[in-house]
Amino acid sequence: MSAQVPAGVEDTYTEAVDAALDEAGAERDAPLWVFGDQLGPAVHGLPQHAEREVVLVESAAVLRRRRYHRQKLHLVLSGMRHLDDELGDRSTYHRTETYREALAEVGRPVVVHQPTSHTAVEFVERLRKDGLVAAVLPPTTFARPRAEFEAWAGDDDSFTMENFYRNQRRRFDVLMDGEQPVGGKWNLDHDNREPPPKTETLGVPDPWWPTEDEIDQQVRRDLDDMVLPTVGADGPRLFAVTPDEARKALRRFVDHRLDPFGPHEDAILAGDPWMAHSLLSVPQNLGVLHPLEAVHAAEQAYHDGTARLNSVEGFVRQILGWREYIWHLYWHFGKGYTKRNEMDHRKALPTWWTELDGDHVTAACLSSALNGVRDRGWVHHIPRLMVLGNHALQREYRPSALSEWFTTSFVDGFAWVMPPNVVGMSQHADGGKLATKPYTSGGAYINKMSDHCGDCAFDPKVRVGEKACPFTAGYWQFVHRHESLLRANQRTARAVATMDRLKDLDAVLEQEHGRRDF
Repeated sequence: MSAQVPAGVEDTYTEAVDAALDEAGAERDAPLWVFGDQLGPAVHGLPQHAEREVVLVESAAVLRRRRYHRQKLHLVLSGMRHLDDELGDRSTYHRTETYREALAEVGRPVVVHQPTSHTAVEFVERLRKDGLVAAVLPPTTFARPRAEFEAWAGDDDSFTMENFYRNQRRRFDVLMDGEQPVGGKWNLDHDNREPPPKTETLGVPDPWWPTEDEIDQQVRRDLDDMVLPTVGADGPRLFAVTPDEARKALRRFVDHRLDPFGPHEDAILAGDPWMAHSLLSVPQNLGVLHPLEAVHAAEQAYHDGTARLNSVEGFVRQILGWREYIWHLYWHFGKGYTKRNEMDHRKALPTWWTELDGDHVTAACLSSALNGVRDRGWVHHIPRLMVLGNHALQREYRPSALSEWFTTSFVDGFAWVMPPNVVGMSQHADGGKLATKPYTSGGAYINKMSDHCGDCAFDPKVRVGEKACPFTAGYWQFVHRHESLLRANQRTARAVATMDRLKDLDAVLEQEHGRRDF
């Protein structure tokens, strides 16, 4: 096994990669084309590619096609150019208008691992039919092969993340004591719901930060010259884009931040956007950090006694559970899933939202979240779900537009990531295929789990009037609009019963129908 390939990857994927190469009759030295989210050794380091030139393509048409966050474009281009620099003579870097032009420059059919979106898969298949692609190989940057997941899931759409997560733990023997979970419980989420401390920061050591180099400086100059239709602020690179950087970021997290991660992972501190989160989503989604590397490092910290079990289990659940679940559901639910809109929400995203203009917003939590996206292209999962997603659900934004916004505005957003997370989990637009109830709440939850409400112009306890919290009042407007659906769900029927007892419901509905100030 190549020393570069993450442990377990070759054993898992060798047979499938070999079969795809044999079936296609691809030459042993056919060039390997890697996309901008396939930049790690789990792709180019496989022994089947040892004799291959690596082809990297920077397509101007792709960069212009959507309005990406400026820092996201920087991360992808920096990752690609750093890989080109690392591989030296083994790689060729093509800056062309289109992918087709670059493949024509290569001059011979390439092999490529299956890309990570339905649209890209269809495009690669067209290239294969046109003779520009010799073989399409299985994706190798996730723990579980797609074929194995489909065999496990079968035709059943009713499987839950918890069942999948337990199966993952057994499949990869992570945090297991024989056939049972270490500690006797599969899920320690109950221990990881603490509100934020009464301090401005969590008080943990900083994450690992990259040091920009000449490659980054050239990327920034080139992006300036391209005059692309970006959103968000430029800024220093905050995330790892190479395998070496990713290992340093992982080591910093495991050694200094993993132990305190769990208890407050669902909390928000306005002055501490990172808290104890790992910041590993970008290197994972660029393919430079394999999920099993991160999971095994965290597991070892538990066995070494340097990180508490609930923190390690929470982190493992995020990666081996939720992230892998989302990846597989993207394919399992099919191409049309992004268009699902079972709640019939059709409002356009407001301009202040798409422009990331948090300064336009009065509500402290919403303003902070939008400005976090503007300044960093990133906020952690609770502002995403319980502030941004919660607001969008209450205000009935179109789910497909919201999914596209998350994909382009977040530095870790890719086509496979956001549809299940947004359309399914956040907006409940899939009719309950992913989540058993809509994830919405009033201001009381935000007040409990953040420090935003104390200085906010709105009061989370007030439904009507100048100080009425848009999340509290918006929650009851949402319950009223979807009364039939929520009454029929045992997890939400109590909310409808509570709404029926509100004496000021008519005033709330009239107020929220005309609300302009958030």
